[in-house]
Amino acid sequence: MDAVADVVKQRELPGDAAGPRLAAAVDALRRDHAGESAEGDDLLASTAAVFGLDPLETDLLLTAFAAEADPSFATVFALLGGEATQGRPTAALALHLCGVPALSAAGRARLSSSGRLVRHGLAGLTGDGPALTRCLRIADRVVAHLVGDDLPEPQLQRLVLHAEPLAAEHGAELAEAIRSGVRLCWLHGPPGSPGAETAAAAFARLGVDWLVADLSRRPAGCDLPGLLTELTREAALQTAGLVLAGADDLAGDEHRWLFDRLLEAAVPVVAVGQRAWDPRATRRLPYIAAVPPLPVASRAQLWARELGDEAGGDAVIAAGARLGPGQIAVAAEHTRMLAAVRGGGADAALVRESVRRLSGGGPVHRHAGPTAPVATSFEDIVLPPDARAELTRLVQWARHRGDVLAQGAVQGKGGKGTGIAAMFSGGPGTGKTLAAHVVADALGLDLYQVDLAGLVDKYVGETEKNLERVFHEAETHDVVLFFDEADAIFGSRSAVQDSRDRYANLEVSYLLQRMERFDGITVLATNLRGNLDAAFSRRLHFVIHFPDPDPATRERLWAHHVRQLAGTDPADPPDLASLAAAAELSGADIRNIVLAAAYDAAVAGAAVGMGLLVAATAREYRKLGRRLPAGWPPAG
Repeated sequence: MDAVADVVKQRELPGDAAGPRLAAAVDALRRDHAGESAEGDDLLASTAAVFGLDPLETDLLLTAFAAEADPSFATVFALLGGEATQGRPTAALALHLCGVPALSAAGRARLSSSGRLVRHGLAGLTGDGPALTRCLRIADRVVAHLVGDDLPEPQLQRLVLHAEPLAAEHGAELAEAIRSGVRLCWLHGPPGSPGAETAAAAFARLGVDWLVADLSRRPAGCDLPGLLTELTREAALQTAGLVLAGADDLAGDEHRWLFDRLLEAAVPVVAVGQRAWDPRATRRLPYIAAVPPLPVASRAQLWARELGDEAGGDAVIAAGARLGPGQIAVAAEHTRMLAAVRGGGADAALVRESVRRLSGGGPVHRHAGPTAPVATSFEDIVLPPDARAELTRLVQWARHRGDVLAQGAVQGKGGKGTGIAAMFSGGPGTGKTLAAHVVADALGLDLYQVDLAGLVDKYVGETEKNLERVFHEAETHDVVLFFDEADAIFGSRSAVQDSRDRYANLEVSYLLQRMERFDGITVLATNLRGNLDAAFSRRLHFVIHFPDPDPATRERLWAHHVRQLAGTDPADPPDLASLAAAAELSGADIRNIVLAAAYDAAVAGAAVGMGLLVAATAREYRKLGRRLPAGWPPAG
């Protein structure tokens, strides 16, 4: 500050009227800043060092800071530059005070958009006039830092996440890349991959602090280039490395050019996303690594650390959901809150509820979205032993998928995905949709149901775009993707008779390939197993048949649905064995009959009895257009 005051005093005064005022202001500045501590100089020197500023850039930054640090400087600058400057130095004045001619190429380069002051968001020229008459203004956040206030600005605070270092694959190699001077690194992996935690571990290994920001939480319409400038500046002011979680939007065509700006950041940047690196994104390749999801055992340990003994073995159940370490901490906190609000313990139901709320998202497409939450379990579905065993096996595969993938390319190479695809086949009402809900609930995930008929578009190429949007969003939100009535589009590919047949076959081929690259759980339901060709069947890990129920299964279905009633009529007890033997119905039909009988009983002010069930069964047969069984009604 003393040096700035000296230069101002030597400057030619602009006029007789302003001369005495300027001289008085300069004398006041010299008195105020005489013998001031070197703390401010140390902060300025460290800031200049971390941003790589040369002496001229440092002097320009100090000149801009002077107007904000002391009102007397603002008065001097207003006297020298006019009231329109609002107390800030013009570019010409700042260069003159720093001993550089206003028309020098070196001076103008330091204040241009490619200069370090502007590029790093430290200072810039404001106003619309000629460049030399514009005012040099230092960023408010830099002013706060130079006076000792290091609290990030509010718009950045909402993006900042806490990430605990986690030793993972590629962590040591990432640390070595950063140590060797690599400015940009790209970590990618499926949902639940500990990308941010791996980056934090690499910085910790180097003894460097880290700042983690989640770009997916930025507000709509946010100026992404400006936000990245603020984030890299904030990390540099904190002398920390920057970790950008949710960085997939940067890889899109609209914002891909921003990676080149990150290559010039003042601190190392580790961007974390789900997409593989696009080599068109930058003029030189960054360090790139694929981070696998956490194994089930590691996730279970994190749950146990967060919930302790509160949830017992329920944390292991939740470990099947592919959440990252940070998400597990958030879900566990939400579980504890629910337990406190509802006055109980952190049981399996609360853990699942928290996981579903965290892992789910908004509708992915107008013809695809989350179904209404339904509390289902294996106790809610009645299946033959073989089908039930396969359904249990599917859930176990999904829970332990991370363990298998951690072993290497067990699932295959050449574009093979890491997801699990299952097909449920069987007649209407045999429990396929309910089974999909059971699978999703067992894994603590939302079920996204896709209306395939709505996705098919008459315009060439639009169907593929719709499908890609659904798959991408399903991967982003980590949900179970459910295609009902899949034979509508997955049927045997026909011989090409006209152009429409050719395009229809292209749609099916695209869908098969995209399913194979899908990184989540896909469940397909079809009424006609024979419509699916061999090429499609090879891409499935499970084919579970839901047969029409036999008499023993039908009796279990009757008992299951009748148990949901408040009670039955003791004067007319239902004979479920007789109903099961006489009426060949699916589970959905039996549910409809019991529901209808419950309504009829409520209207009559009575309990459900055999007579109401027999009458409701007869109406269900008529509704289905079927003839009643011989000898109806059954004796009982």
